[in-house]
Amino acid sequence: MHHTFFDYQPTRGSIPARLNGVLISTETGRATPYALDGLQDRGMLFIAAGEQVYEGQVVGEHCRDNDLPVNVCREKKLTNVRAAGADKSIILKPPRQMTLEQALEYIEEDELVEVTPAAIRLRKIFLKESDRRKYARQAANTA
Repeated sequence: MHHTFFDYQPTRGSIPARLNGVLISTETGRATPYALDGLQDRGMLFIAAGEQVYEGQVVGEHCRDNDLPVNVCREKKLTNVRAAGADKSIILKPPRQMTLEQALEYIEEDELVEVTPAAIRLRKIFLKESDRRKYARQAANTA
């Protein structure tokens, strides 16, 4: 499946799959700039700071080939002690916005596209990490 049509041609083998894994939210709440700043090095983000997320939502593309559960709702610890230069301003790269066609092309077998009037989101079929592990073990045992 592809979102750009050029012309019809004979079949040339299987459709290549995505090479990278995804970043999966482990918490429900608002994404904080502090947490997203630490995740920018791990891959491309699909959400911006302040967006509402839920457990099991795909929030980004991992730079490696495995899926990585992350906490995008983590807040900075507040103490009375301040270090010089410790409070830097956080600059985030803009998130990747996907159209419906791009999202459908992007997902793997264990993911779904969630379409609402306000947003297009990606999510795992099993939202809880324990359910995903249990399903992966069952699939490995039957194969």
